[in-house]
Amino acid sequence: MSERLQPGDTAPAFTLPDADGNGVSLADHKGRKVIVYFYPAALTPGCTKQACDFTDNVELLAGAGYDVIGISPDKPEKLAKFREKESLKVTLLADPDKEVLEAYGAFGEKKLYGKTVVGVIRSTVIVDEEGKVERALYNVKATGHVAKIIKDLEL
Repeated sequence: MSERLQPGDTAPAFTLPDADGNGVSLADHKGRKVIVYFYPAALTPGCTKQACDFTDNVELLAGAGYDVIGISPDKPEKLAKFREKESLKVTLLADPDKEVLEAYGAFGEKKLYGKTVVGVIRSTVIVDEEGKVERALYNVKATGHVAKIIKDLEL
């Protein structure tokens, strides 16, 4: 079971392929705040809702100095289909080996329909300009989550 991050922790560094197969690193965003969200699977109803909510608010978030990165265990090809089908404007990264998911505490045991399963824990980690964890939210709901982040960040 991976450890959950706490405010003040250094956000684990990563470089993952985006939907086009290009490497994207957390370090590329130094000097900006980054909302890194982890979701189970592209092209599923909850994950689509969440990605569309982030896309609908990407200009507001960017204007407040936040970049948005979504990470799932999907392969880049599936992320490209997801981006095209839903006209997504957030950066989607592929983590098929689940190394980054585990480093961020977003993979492990969770309850699904009353059963304990191992999988992606829907999570959001907000990283400050210096690469430190500002907030770490685990077991978030797909619906209403983006509105809650915007409210909590007072944007």
